[in-house]
Amino acid sequence: MVAALVAALVRINITLPAIGHLGSALVAVLFLYVPVFYAWRRTEDLYDYGFHAAPVKQGLLTAAGAFGVIFPVFALGYFAFYEIACNSELLAHLVPHNMCSRYGGLAGLHAPAMTQKLLEFCAVQLVVVALPEELFFRGFLLGLLERHFPPKRRILGGGVGLALVISAAMFALIHLPKDGDPRALATFFPGLLFGWMRSATGSIMASTLTHAGSNILIRFLDLMVLR
Repeated sequence: MVAALVAALVRINITLPAIGHLGSALVAVLFLYVPVFYAWRRTEDLYDYGFHAAPVKQGLLTAAGAFGVIFPVFALGYFAFYEIACNSELLAHLVPHNMCSRYGGLAGLHAPAMTQKLLEFCAVQLVVVALPEELFFRGFLLGLLERHFPPKRRILGGGVGLALVISAAMFALIHLPKDGDPRALATFFPGLLFGWMRSATGSIMASTLTHAGSNILIRFLDLMVLR
């Protein structure tokens, strides 16, 4: 039911100021509504779904660890991929449409202009995209799945098991309807990281910050190399 609604909503291809893609914003409302409704029916509180900041220090340190370790590796991989793919006829089809024609290469690297539109994009990624998705997939869905499939092991406090894999797979599948691009399924891997963060800290703060930061990082990298 939720998947069908998502598939229908993301096809509303309208962009609005301070909201972004309207279809995606409506999906965000859906992701917020489902946990709220479920909690109300069960006389629970969203706190039970990780909708809180505490423990603040642990959440911030967990997010900072991702920023400091994973983001630089991702950035290097990003540049390496486009340098190789855009200079290879065999691999060029793996690149998003028209990306190579706009790719300026490492010699064309430049700092992106800090415009109001870019700042607005960052705010949308945090409030409209990352927060609702983390509340639904990590706070709500992962929590429910872990009741039925308790993690068999823990790594640095975060549960690792079938519940984590299923929630990450559903997170990846939900990204498929918007553009129908199978590359969207790669979101399975950050989904594993976000789920581990939620399990390790008991809060969706770290995963929300890292999720938004990941989307913003990709946008900044695009702006740094596109002509």
